[in-house]
Amino acid sequence: MNLSRKNLTMLFACGLSLSAQAGEREELLKLKNTTVNLIDVLVKQGIIDKDKAEAMVRDAEARAGEEARRQVEAEKLQVESTVKGQAKGKFGHDPVRVTYVPDFVKDEIRQEVKKELRDEVVQDVKAHAKQEKWGIPAALPDWVNRIRWAGDLRLRFEDQFFGADNQAERYYDWPRINRTGGIAAPGLDPFRNSTIDRIRYRMRLRLGMDANIGDGLKAGLRLATSNDRSPISINQTLGQNGQQYELALDRAFLQYDYVDGKGHDWLTLLGGRYANPFLSSDNLYDQDMSFEGFSGTAHLPLPLGSGGTHKTPPPAGRQQINMGLSNPNEVYMTLGFFPLQEVELSSHDKWMWGGQTGVDWVFMDDARIRTGIAYYDYDNIQALPNSLGSRRNDWSAPLFFTKGNSLAQISNDGDINAEPRLVGLASDFNIVDAMVNLDYRAIGATHVMLTGNYSRNLGFDQAQILRRTGKNISPRIDAWQVRIDVGHPEMRKFADWNVWLAYKYLERDAVLDAYTDSNFHLSGTDARGWFLSGSYGLATNTWLNVRWLSTKAIDGPVFDTDVVLVDLNSRF
Repeated sequence: MNLSRKNLTMLFACGLSLSAQAGEREELLKLKNTTVNLIDVLVKQGIIDKDKAEAMVRDAEARAGEEARRQVEAEKLQVESTVKGQAKGKFGHDPVRVTYVPDFVKDEIRQEVKKELRDEVVQDVKAHAKQEKWGIPAALPDWVNRIRWAGDLRLRFEDQFFGADNQAERYYDWPRINRTGGIAAPGLDPFRNSTIDRIRYRMRLRLGMDANIGDGLKAGLRLATSNDRSPISINQTLGQNGQQYELALDRAFLQYDYVDGKGHDWLTLLGGRYANPFLSSDNLYDQDMSFEGFSGTAHLPLPLGSGGTHKTPPPAGRQQINMGLSNPNEVYMTLGFFPLQEVELSSHDKWMWGGQTGVDWVFMDDARIRTGIAYYDYDNIQALPNSLGSRRNDWSAPLFFTKGNSLAQISNDGDINAEPRLVGLASDFNIVDAMVNLDYRAIGATHVMLTGNYSRNLGFDQAQILRRTGKNISPRIDAWQVRIDVGHPEMRKFADWNVWLAYKYLERDAVLDAYTDSNFHLSGTDARGWFLSGSYGLATNTWLNVRWLSTKAIDGPVFDTDVVLVDLNSRF
């Protein structure tokens, strides 16, 4: 058989193409079989059902067929172009040069294509697994997918130092005196430690659950350690002679959010025991404090700023600052009422009513400012002196307080020279609070945050206190704080960091000593001083925090303290 040079060239090209295609076809066949076998194993183990697997295979085959068709057409066009070019060169025109591709280059190209195809298949399987929640058997009830768990564990080393000028037996421990039956109670040392340095080892465990009920309604609860019996601390002190740790129900609430079709949250309603709903600093409320009662927050959008790109902390806020429930670019208003103590022998229970309004505004894509003006009205919390020999007003003593607020005697047991058996708060408390927080994203993930806070007790009435208790107490009713933070908003991974410095000033009756920060001045009011803190990420969701607090009393006897806190935190 006589073959022309043109025919020989075409046969030789086809042979090379068929040989290369045979090798590639073998590799692709192996990859296909591997993928199909993987899907079969997932079906047999019950991770995905048979219908989904068959649908995935059909989809993959359809896409592969389309790609193969396009490749064949491209190769056909390339061969035709080569042949035409050679024919053109035969008749004296410029020849078409076909670059020779060595075998080792072909192998490298083939391996790269295989790797890209394999990576694409793996990513596709992962995407399906994440979207369809593979690994959760279909037999599980629907509520499993509507519950989210979260928790954290903190281990603490605490060192307390007292000033050299402090004097022993100068500060009465009035909460303990009230609990044990008075200063003259047998075996009671009525004084607070103010001279002996001490070391404490403590831990805090919190485990919370949020359940999405549906239609904007969710339920939440949180368990927490605590042997302090305190609303402002859920620490468990180590060294209890091997006794088991206590676990208490710290939060239990319902939350409803009305969200429109565009995704805007217009209204948030809360009821039960839940996190602080107000923008506030630890001058007013310790960060561990939970609120009991009912509140609502209205969100009114502002046509300002761009929003959406500014990376900010979640509503739980940063250390020692509660960020409230506001969203970017809105005017918000929060109202709430919170029962403090139900009183059996009086029709006037103890309450706190609170309201706050402010603006949350993101501007320049790199800055977010939150402002808030709040008013907190406490009802029926003043001490009421008993008539001679009566205990009818003993209920007016606070169930919990620390130190700093002016106190008045409640007990009147018949002996004019007797030491007080029971005391309560001398002043009423109606507190106006103003706060501003500016969070600026400086470089990358590094933020600079400035915070200012001022509070004043408008409920203090010197004349009224004198008439009711016979004590002439001068007003000390202002509190303020300035603070600067630099670093990452949250500790999420290794090498995340932040530092912050604050100066605080809390006069005696500016705020309730029961609820202010439990660490500053070892709790309470009538204190001023510095607060320095630094955190560093050790691993994913694990970080070390070191804090130093140095305080002095403002008006009372000399009471200087330095506290060092070293915390190892882990979030899960």
